Amino acid sequence: PAAKKQAKPGQPGTPAPTKQSTQKQAASEKPAARPAKKSAPKPAPAAKAPAKPRGKKKTAPAKPRTAKKATATANRERRNLDLVVYGATGFTGRLVAEYLAKNAPTDVRIGLAGRSRDKLSQIQGEIGGRAKKWPLIVADSSEPNTLKDLAEQTTAVVTTVGPYAKYGLPLVAACAAAGTNYADLAGEVLFMRDSMDQYDAIAKKSGAKIVHSCGFDSIPSDMGVLALHLAAKADDGVGHIGQTEFVIRRLSGSFSGGTLASGINEMERVKADPAAKIIAADPYSLSPHPSQEPRTDADAELRSADFDKKLDTFVGPFVMAAVNSRVVRRSNALSDWAYGKDFHYRETFGTGKGLKGRLRALALAGGSTGAMFVMANPAARSVAQRFLPDPGEGPDEQTRENGSFDIDFHTTSGTGTAFQGRVSAKGDPGYAATSVMLSQTGLALAGAQSALPTASGVLTPATGLGPKMIDRLNKAGITITASKA
Repeated sequence: PAAKKQAKPGQPGTPAPTKQSTQKQAASEKPAARPAKKSAPKPAPAAKAPAKPRGKKKTAPAKPRTAKKATATANRERRNLDLVVYGATGFTGRLVAEYLAKNAPTDVRIGLAGRSRDKLSQIQGEIGGRAKKWPLIVADSSEPNTLKDLAEQTTAVVTTVGPYAKYGLPLVAACAAAGTNYADLAGEVLFMRDSMDQYDAIAKKSGAKIVHSCGFDSIPSDMGVLALHLAAKADDGVGHIGQTEFVIRRLSGSFSGGTLASGINEMERVKADPAAKIIAADPYSLSPHPSQEPRTDADAELRSADFDKKLDTFVGPFVMAAVNSRVVRRSNALSDWAYGKDFHYRETFGTGKGLKGRLRALALAGGSTGAMFVMANPAARSVAQRFLPDPGEGPDEQTRENGSFDIDFHTTSGTGTAFQGRVSAKGDPGYAATSVMLSQTGLALAGAQSALPTASGVLTPATGLGPKMIDRLNKAGITITASKA
């Protein structure tokens, strides 16, 4: 388990053998083919039927799963493109395309995909520069064959087309079947659970990495906890951590119309489906091994005001805690509980000290309850939507540049040592910072596979991208640090 110094494949913090080396090894271990029947010597007339040749087990072909992974790797190496941005005509998709045009290495082959060639051509012309030479791909979630063609010609896809519960699964299916790496901005627990249940096994066989929640939800949460784990591991060689707190100290940005649409979609499904309601309420609903989880109140989302003694601040509920916390717990379980079986996680919003801090925390609790009421009530929702951006809309450039966030983490290792961490960035969290996170995720998934964990299937940022992603994000301006307190 996680306490062993030799970590298991796919565990956060574990260097991964390259897929090329795996392919070469599989090739080198494959036994020589048997001689053709025509060249086999005929038995003497009086002799009995010849015995089965010795060493038959040694000449058996490689296991199908290994062969499929090797084939998927070879196929990716022969593809025309390295990375495709699906949804490039949308607001966030365009931000991703603009970022890649300015910051992607010149040897990365990038394509733009969407439903309308005319709109893609228009966006391509407006972005200009390197983007003028990028190929355009017409694809639509309602036409699976177009998604199949898209997935089969690229190493990786990033998609901004949501709500993902409505439009995401067909692309997940295409990428899982084709062995194509995939990343999105999903903050939808039910969608991620559907993706796990339907396509995890298929993606594992093909070698595809399906990585959900690669924006502000849930890169800061998942990579921040991974950084704490790595700091603790460097200190004690194990990396077990206990009760871990995520506290937003500063958050400046605008509200996303796409996030609202996703939340409304999830709420409607919960109201209509009792099974979905159970999944949405379960803190371990994304765990691959729910029966093995500790199941304690330590993982319950904060509903009212509380006081964080270590950070000396009152805290209130954080609206995206229900999504991020489940992603982080899935990372722990997927990595064979690398953070430990006593790992517990909670996300909150810091409001300051004294009476003002307490009142702000209580106001957050009231606002959180109000937001849930609005999303669940059609009449209230129709009024609220008049004042909120529609999906596909977003803030102007100045607003995006003026946004920022600072998030503090703290935990205690298995040896009782206190550790602290921070994730921070300039730029609107839901747009500017998110477009950087998704772009860098796409570049990582499209690049050298040796830099990624060996795990495949439906993954999380920590388990699909690994420790080297922390360095990549730091260089891109998303600061992630962790050390002894």
